[in-house]
Order: sequence, then C-alpha cells, then structure tokens
Amino acid sequence: MNRFDGPPRLMLVADLDCTLVDHDDPENTDLLRFNALWEAHFRHDSLLVYSTGRSLRSYLNLRKKKPLLTPDIAITSVGSEIVYGGESMVSDDVWEARLNHMWNRDIVVEETNRFPQLEPQPEKSQEQHKVSFFVGREHAIEIMKVLPGRLMDRGVDVKLVYSNDYAFDILPRGAGKGGALTYLIDKLESEGKQPSNTLVCGDSGNDAELFDVPQVYGVMVSNSHEGLLKWHEENAKDNPNIILASERCAAGMIEALQRFNLGPSTSPRDVFDTEIFHAESLNIAHEVVQFYLFYERWICGEVEKSDKYLQNLKSLSSPLGVFVHPSGEEKLIHEWIDEMESLHGDAKEKQFRIWLDRVSTSHITSDSWLARFDKHELSEGKVRSCSTKVLLTYEKNVLKCGGGKANADVDAHPPIMVR
Repeated sequence: MNRFDGPPRLMLVADLDCTLVDHDDPENTDLLRFNALWEAHFRHDSLLVYSTGRSLRSYLNLRKKKPLLTPDIAITSVGSEIVYGGESMVSDDVWEARLNHMWNRDIVVEETNRFPQLEPQPEKSQEQHKVSFFVGREHAIEIMKVLPGRLMDRGVDVKLVYSNDYAFDILPRGAGKGGALTYLIDKLESEGKQPSNTLVCGDSGNDAELFDVPQVYGVMVSNSHEGLLKWHEENAKDNPNIILASERCAAGMIEALQRFNLGPSTSPRDVFDTEIFHAESLNIAHEVVQFYLFYERWICGEVEKSDKYLQNLKSLSSPLGVFVHPSGEEKLIHEWIDEMESLHGDAKEKQFRIWLDRVSTSHITSDSWLARFDKHELSEGKVRSCSTKVLLTYEKNVLKCGGGKANADVDAHPPIMVR
C-alpha cells in the first residue's frame, strides 16, 4: 500500500464473479476496457482492491483464466482474509488475530453437522475463518434462526452470510466484506493514507455489507442478483451515493466512475485516434497503454495497413534505439518497425489481445522517464507474458522512445512504445 506518497485519490473495491468478471463474455470485452482505463489513469495514485467470496486459492486460479489486473489488496473468503502487495501476497496478521476472538472452527463444524440439509462446499472453499455450505433458501432461513444461538451457547459468535440462493457461509462475527473494508479504511486512516473517495462494486447478497460502509460510493451492476436488489430497495433506495448501473459487470463499474465524477471514465479501448499519440497532456502511462492498443489493432488488422503509421512510429523513435526481446535478441527499433508491415492482420482469427498490468513511471531526468509494466498477450487461448522497461525522452514537444527491455520465461512480442 506504500507504492506512492500521500492518500490515494480513489480506492476501488470490486467483487469479482459477475461484477468485474463477466463469465458470459468469453472475449472479456468490458474487463479489458476496465484494465486499460485503470492502468492509463488510476494505477499511479489509486488503490485497486478485490473483495471476493472466493478463497485465496480459488481467486488465484481465476487469475490464470481471466485477464485480471494485479490488485493492491485482495480481500478473500467473504472478508475472512486480507492480503497485500499483489504478487507478494502478504497476509494481514492483525486482522486474522482479531477474527480469532470468540471463534472455534471445530465447534462450528460440530454444530453444523446437526443439520443434514447443509451440504459442505468443496475443501478448496473452506478456510480457517470460513465454513461454507450449499443449501436452499427455505432451509437456510430456518437454520439461520437457530444456529447463532446454539453457537453462542458454546462461546462462538458468528456471522451468517447467505447469497445467490445457495451459498451459505459461516464466519467470525467481525468478518464479512463490510467488516474487512471498514478495518482497511481505519488502517489507512491511521497511516495518514485514507482515500479521498471509495467506490464499492457488487452484484450479490454477500456484497450488501460493502454498501453499508459509511461514506462510500456504491454501484450495483445491472446484472445484480435479486437478493442484492431487494436489500437496496429496503435499505438504500433513497441514498444518492448508491446506484444501480444500466450496464453489466465491468461496464457498470466504468459507468459509476462517470456518474460519481471519480476520475476519467473513457477507456483507451473506446477511442482510436487515427493520428495516434498526440495527447495534449503528458501522461506516460496513458501513452504506453495507447501504443500497445494500436499494436494489438495492427496485428488484428483492425486498422488500415497504411505506411503513414509506420513512418510516424519511426519519426517518434530514436534511430539508435534498441529493444531487447524476452529471448535476449537485440534489434534496432527501426528494424522492428519495418518488420511490422508483414505482421498486419497476422492475428486476425486468433482472438489476439494485449493488456498491461502494474504500469509505473519514474522521472529519470527533467525530460526523461522510465516506464515499467507487465505485458500480457492472449492468442488462441494461451497467454504469453513479459516484464518490460521502456525509456522515453521528451524532445521539442515530442515524446520519443529510446529503447526497451523485456524479461520473461516465455516468448512475447517486442517491448516497444513510441510517440
């Protein structure tokens, strides 16, 4: 959480399944739109938080299947675990210790065994501070009336979360998505880094607690489940800070950014400038994202095969600039641009997509920057990735690429960005 100085401009807290991730969209169209928007305009000064009912293991498995960005914080297992640092995955020991108060997993398992209607979820969904079952609504309602009292008689204080008419989770009293977010906000405030704004995004019953956290903006995506819509009708229909989006999943999240005026809301994927790379304001992250989107469209044949694009790229790159391919091969940037002509439309039938992750920029001199990011390419269902560095210099009102380097375990296209 300490990768930038001062309070975050925005903390965006998103559920995953059917909120950020649309399982009915195999091409991940809106998720990729969100990715480009976040990396171009928010990554440098905002926090991305995933809040999911999935266990940590299940969440990591989803990241292998979907083009998810690396979050700053992941709240997993319906708020019973908090991990920081994206790839480093450092657990919050203070939060875990807090959840141990009046919690005994063995007693919970013992008491729930008395209810044959409760079908245990797979082992991968069970956690130290979460016991999960499948059960129908009628049985769930009856069990929820008696189970807390039985557990309290044995010194165990719990929270019951029922969602989507089948998922039944038993947690320590202080857990849950709302409890975890409240703890996180308090922690940031104590460190002098409370976000200027917080936006929570969800679609189902276990997200309701997020919208109950004071002073947050909230969006329920248009495909939200009946349980969450009913909660909204009963608890928040007159709250102007909580909206029901007209768009589904990630598109609804982008809609909320615009409606609450929380920052840029036009994804670079929604705009294509035929002149390419002549932004009025100097935003290095945006320029990096914009170039790779152009490269994707070139490879897919989604822009005309015009020599003017290639000549423009040459004019905006150093003749002596060199890139280092993940394989270790070095090549002059201008040579690679010449080779681009033959690649036009090469991935037209391969569902080729590029997304950048963890884009960061640092000032090297008064007129030069170093951009670092992870680049991922999806082609025919396979993902190739590399970590990339690009040196950019501002000369006579033009941003030029001096060279790039990539490191990866697998092959990937060159790490080049020019303007």
